[in-house]
Amino acid sequence: MRLTRKTVEVASMTSSMSGRRIIAVGPALAALVQGPLAGAFVEAAGLERLAGVRAGDCDLVVVDADAWDAPALAVAIQAVALGVAAPPVLLVGERLPAPVVRNLMRLEASDVLEAPFTPEQFTAAAAGLLARAAPTAPAPAAPVQTSRCWAVTGAVGGSGATTVAVEIATALAARAEQERAVCLIDLNLADGSAAAYLGAEPSMRLGAFAGAADRIDAAVLQAFVTPVSKQLDLLAGERDPDAFQTVSRDAVLRLLEVACETYPFVILDMPRHRRDWTLDALSGCDEVLVVSELTVPALIAARSLTDEIEAGASVKPRIVLNRLASRMFGPAPSMAEAERALQRKADAGISSDWEAAAASANLGGPIAQHRPKSKIVKDIGALVDRLATGPARKEAAAKRAA
Repeated sequence: MRLTRKTVEVASMTSSMSGRRIIAVGPALAALVQGPLAGAFVEAAGLERLAGVRAGDCDLVVVDADAWDAPALAVAIQAVALGVAAPPVLLVGERLPAPVVRNLMRLEASDVLEAPFTPEQFTAAAAGLLARAAPTAPAPAAPVQTSRCWAVTGAVGGSGATTVAVEIATALAARAEQERAVCLIDLNLADGSAAAYLGAEPSMRLGAFAGAADRIDAAVLQAFVTPVSKQLDLLAGERDPDAFQTVSRDAVLRLLEVACETYPFVILDMPRHRRDWTLDALSGCDEVLVVSELTVPALIAARSLTDEIEAGASVKPRIVLNRLASRMFGPAPSMAEAERALQRKADAGISSDWEAAAASANLGGPIAQHRPKSKIVKDIGALVDRLATGPARKEAAAKRAA
């Protein structure tokens, strides 16, 4: 198997195997650890490791066909195929003997990749196998019939919308009984910070599908995902000042469509400034939360933004007042004064707890993890309980239309 230095360097930028458990059978596969398998937990093994291997042992087995004699390799692959709950197997190499490939095809999930190959080809083959093996390997939940999608956006910069989105997703994940129940999607494509707040590595690369949005499916979604916990996945890209120009509207909307087919709950951290896909994305949401501080400019901006969303997306946003504090002295507006400025009722309030928010941001992880007794966690929990127990707005609207 030939793997050039350039291949490894490029692959290191395109890795999507973070957190995966991989068994690499063949010494030459060690080069992939710095490339397409970067971030995965890789066990280097010999051919004897295939004896009795099961799906619970790993997420994927990669075998270098060039490292072994064909008869011995054929027997080892046959043993895997005859076993119970076999993991997906990817066979790579320049020499792919027919007896070996025939035994490989007996597996429920298998593929062959002829060397030399590009990092993108390896990643696509591996992601496809992981998606096909979803019932027996850690992967996003199987497509569900109904999904709830909530969007969070800030009225002004620095209002705390990303913190609110992260904590909502965390609270929903804590209530979930199934794995891969919640997906948090950071749509601040140029400078999103959800990954940094969670201490996670972003791996979403929507720009590669600018002209091929229809290629985004469950396998691609899985390649983009960064697992945060058993119940929570993150979709976030690296900071890129040109992202809003290189990522197409169709790619964003197709990503959201596939995510809503896959997860029971999808939380969107929306950019504050409108993009060509903003109103389409908000129109498909059950809830839209506009987060505002208790300052007059922020409240005026929140009122304007909610009016704009109602007119363009035909959905009634909820206003969430962030960083509420007991006022004894000073000019900060009260809740009643804030509602007069908004010319509408606020739907929820979140207490101010600067120390908890700052500590969690610095440590990497949600406030619920580092400061579970924070007032922020309590207030977010009450908001989530209120929204989650009510009927989904999309379902209600569909019933009214029928």
